[in-house]
Amino acid sequence: MLYTAVKHLHLTCIALSVLLFLMRFFWTMTGSSMLQKKWVKITPHIVDTFLILSAGTLCVLISQYPFVTPWVTEKLVGLFMYVFMVALALKMARTTFMRIIGFVGALSWIAFTALVAISKQAILFS
Repeated sequence: MLYTAVKHLHLTCIALSVLLFLMRFFWTMTGSSMLQKKWVKITPHIVDTFLILSAGTLCVLISQYPFVTPWVTEKLVGLFMYVFMVALALKMARTTFMRIIGFVGALSWIAFTALVAISKQAILFS
């Protein structure tokens, strides 16, 4: 019961994180003033905090940990790369081309992480 609740929280946080990224990327590319709203600046950090906390809780509940279980390690690598690519797309990039690279990279890493999570098989570290 607890596992199911935490897993649903985790999946919801993933969906919200990606949705917020897509919205912020669109607003960045269009120069929208929405990016200056306080909730737009704060909400992604709250969602990502719950995402990480739920991931850690799931690791404890299933007794599989990063740097011990290869597929969990790959999920962690995927999360870090997703966060880096989001930062590239939204903050670090100075050109539209680099923003698009960050956008595609972020979506690719989230897809990779989902594939690893569903299969529970390491791809990079197998």
